[in-house]
Amino acid sequence: MGAAHSASEEVRELEGKTGFSSDQIEQLHRRFKQLSGDQPTIRKENFSNVPDLELNPIRSKIVRAFFDNRNLRKGPSGLADEINFEDFLTIMSYFRPIDTTLGEEQVELSRKEKLKFLFHMYDSDSDGRITLEEYRNVVEELLSGNPHIEKESARSIADGAMMEAASVCVGQMEPDQVYEGITFEDFLKIWQGIDIETKMHIRFLNMETIALCH
Repeated sequence: MGAAHSASEEVRELEGKTGFSSDQIEQLHRRFKQLSGDQPTIRKENFSNVPDLELNPIRSKIVRAFFDNRNLRKGPSGLADEINFEDFLTIMSYFRPIDTTLGEEQVELSRKEKLKFLFHMYDSDSDGRITLEEYRNVVEELLSGNPHIEKESARSIADGAMMEAASVCVGQMEPDQVYEGITFEDFLKIWQGIDIETKMHIRFLNMETIALCH
């Protein structure tokens, strides 16, 4: 009896921390156990048998993102060797659709979190900047996952995005400033008008973009 009680308390605590419902937590827990082979933690190699990810152009970046201390809110840089279920939920919450009933401030915060997650995926050396070239790749890779966009147009959209990013970043610079890459602030400005929702719906872990988040 005691164990069951503490388990439900634990679920309640996770609901509070992550914003997932108890049903979603249960489904994600099954997913976690599948990935970990019933172990209490997941390591990078556990992801190597996820079929959906094999075809994903940003597979290694997605997997790395799960272990990134910045996303796990455990530090400014570095990678964790393994993650537990609560860590797993923390990462999965970045993929959850934004709840627009939450009020403007919450929505803005939620959007910022998603963009920060995306930014971290490309700022792999944790220096707080991504190069224009890396940014171009972000856009091309995100688009290449979309079956409705031809490779050629993905490429030209990505080129356009890079030029636009350059004008946003360089446009704000002092004449004697040296351009050192896109900061998170720049990244936010560039993505201002872009619907991050559709971009973050990565068909992931075989869950039609974790459909259970809807």
